[in-house]
Amino acid sequence: MTTPSTRVPAAMQAKFDAIAQLTDGFCAQHLNGEYRDLARLVLAALSRKRPSPLLKSREPTWAAAVLHALGTVNFLFDSTQTPHCKAADLFDHFGISSSNGSSKSKEVREALGMHPMSSDWTLPSRMEQNPMLWMLEVNGFMVDVRRMPLEVQQIAFDKGFIPYVPALKEKS
Repeated sequence: MTTPSTRVPAAMQAKFDAIAQLTDGFCAQHLNGEYRDLARLVLAALSRKRPSPLLKSREPTWAAAVLHALGTVNFLFDSTQTPHCKAADLFDHFGISSSNGSSKSKEVREALGMHPMSSDWTLPSRMEQNPMLWMLEVNGFMVDVRRMPLEVQQIAFDKGFIPYVPALKEKS
């Protein structure tokens, strides 16, 4: 598990700011602060790519693509989830076609290795419900580290296998 960075190269700062303004606005209106923060991390990661894919298309296209990619990972399009948004509504908001938005979203997901259950791109409030974050092989057996002793959880956290120590979170 890696810790995504908010660092943006100086040459990409203006592009980052323009897209982030769009994603921030959508998140404030339709989603939440967790989506806003993750969208900024995605944009920063894409800004650091050489060459950055963000230079290839208009800002609204990338704003929609980044939010769609995060929505795909976090089940935003499932009506049983909160927040919830239809993909078509997301693309309409930014004035782009579904095919263009979906294509760019796929490009984002592939560039950053995003997929449902991606630990780096899961909303913090959904970490606990993401079973793949907690599955580890211990002595040849797959185990849910949340059910292991504190010492095992601490080792898994220290090695970067899990986002936090569940036993310590429960106590706080």
